[in-house]
Amino acid sequence: MTTPQWMTLVLVVGAIALFASEKVRIDIVALIVLVLLVVLGLVTPTEALAGFSNEATITVAAMFALSLGIERSGALEPLGRLLSRIRKPWLLTLCLMLAIAPMGAFVKNIALVATFLPLALRVCSNTGTSPARVLLPMAYAAQMGGVCTLIGTSSNLLADSLAQQYGIAGFGVFEFTRLGALLAVVGIIYLMLVGRWLLPKQITPIVTVEADIGKYVTELKVSADSPLVGQTIADAKLGDKYGVYPLELLRGDRHLWSPRSQELEVGDVLLVRGDWDKIEEFRKRADLQIDPENRYGHDKSSARTLVEVMVKPASNIEGNSLEELDFRRNHDAIVLAIHQRGRILRDKLKDVRLAAGDVLLLLVEDDAAGAFRNDERFVVLSEREDTRRTSRRAIAAVLIMVSVVLVSGLHWLPIPVAAIAGAIAMAVAGCYGRKDLYQGIDWKIIILLAAILPLGTAIENSGLSQTLVNAGMGVVGEHGPLAALLMVYLMTALLTELMGHNPSVVLMCGIAVTVAHAVDADPRPFVIAVAFAAATSFATPVGYPTNTMVYYAGGYRFMDFMKVGIPLIAIFCAISMYLIPQFWPLQP
Repeated sequence: MTTPQWMTLVLVVGAIALFASEKVRIDIVALIVLVLLVVLGLVTPTEALAGFSNEATITVAAMFALSLGIERSGALEPLGRLLSRIRKPWLLTLCLMLAIAPMGAFVKNIALVATFLPLALRVCSNTGTSPARVLLPMAYAAQMGGVCTLIGTSSNLLADSLAQQYGIAGFGVFEFTRLGALLAVVGIIYLMLVGRWLLPKQITPIVTVEADIGKYVTELKVSADSPLVGQTIADAKLGDKYGVYPLELLRGDRHLWSPRSQELEVGDVLLVRGDWDKIEEFRKRADLQIDPENRYGHDKSSARTLVEVMVKPASNIEGNSLEELDFRRNHDAIVLAIHQRGRILRDKLKDVRLAAGDVLLLLVEDDAAGAFRNDERFVVLSEREDTRRTSRRAIAAVLIMVSVVLVSGLHWLPIPVAAIAGAIAMAVAGCYGRKDLYQGIDWKIIILLAAILPLGTAIENSGLSQTLVNAGMGVVGEHGPLAALLMVYLMTALLTELMGHNPSVVLMCGIAVTVAHAVDADPRPFVIAVAFAAATSFATPVGYPTNTMVYYAGGYRFMDFMKVGIPLIAIFCAISMYLIPQFWPLQP
């Protein structure tokens, strides 16, 4: 291989490693790759910045806005109220999949799962069913719906844009629907008849929807009237008496080395862990104060409510401490307690750095509670019923979305223009506020799309694509175009599980086109194989954002995804290998 090919290969492998490790944010990884491509002379500055004006990047940003309008306007609430009446878990699972899959073709998958997650948890709590039986099928259904249309997922739009760069005619809005709908039907049947037996039968989730959300950690301050003054933690036997377990004793800024043997003094702060109702009972009986509320407390004459929120995957608050976020000033809320999966906290709450899946218990004014439902960084798990949104805005949002689909589907306007027009119409109709619109767009995904596209250009310019294809064709041998198509599908599926669906599309589209030319086949079905393999990531909790959301909320293990997801990927691959050549012939 030539020097540019070796440099490009090193960047590709490094990017895959960083994406898979999740130690660096995905958008930062893409920007690092972008800079190195220019510094090493693998792409020109013009080629490096071309991704920011790419149709796929612009369309994805506009589609984020449209999905946000659907979510914020309350258009999904009537369906949520209807589903909340279901009491049988298997029926809830089926109804959720049948509802989410069609909507996933037009509404952002993360928004759908965030909307229906609290509902599913509530029904599971009422029926005594493990949420693990419901949440994974729900996340998979969102993916299966997203692949059904060109606008259903960002990876489809990206595949379409890259295909046009290689001289392939663009795909229609509903061109994927035939295959996508068949796969969705088969997937739902599999999950109901086979997948449900592979799911954990009983598992304790990290969240429920009642006040007892799990093992919270909070700070309790010892008051002058507390009967604990003068006692040691060991003598108090808090675990035996109250079910509350002390983790640390904080005296000023000091962590005491032997907290169990230290006599408690007025002003000491106990870092304790337990179910919230038990912590509350202990606080009242021992005459303690919740230290965050004591420091930042509201006017107690005003109406307040507890709101439980989960940090969404890829949220821009990941890695920030509670002190840096300053919920009191920025959200008019007090963080009373926090739950982190798989970790017992031993730091002051203000020093805790948030991660995806963390659950916060917030004390907020009644009139400010609803703001967290409109915050893209959180999933609200429970709160007092919020004020119903006006049906006029919900109807307007649905009509605008339908209009965008029709206008773009009938080719009256290009998809990016139609999507931007729809976002403007939703803003005028009041489906979301001006600030909400910009907060609701996942800018990390937009930056990722724009910054990772030049890597595909470098793969082509350096000749690495042809070199990899030649190696792959040595494996395929003389088995023909169908074997080459299978190789492309499996490579894309594997890369998607390691690094996510969008980067895998960028890496594989050029290779797929080159493979098609090498076997004298039409490149169109090969690009479609890349799109479908990338958009149906079932085997790991990190391959797709909705998988990550239910992984934290349902208390799953990594192996649960593999047990259910790998057979489903195999089924989708087999069906795709049969139907793709039927719908899009391999020979031009």
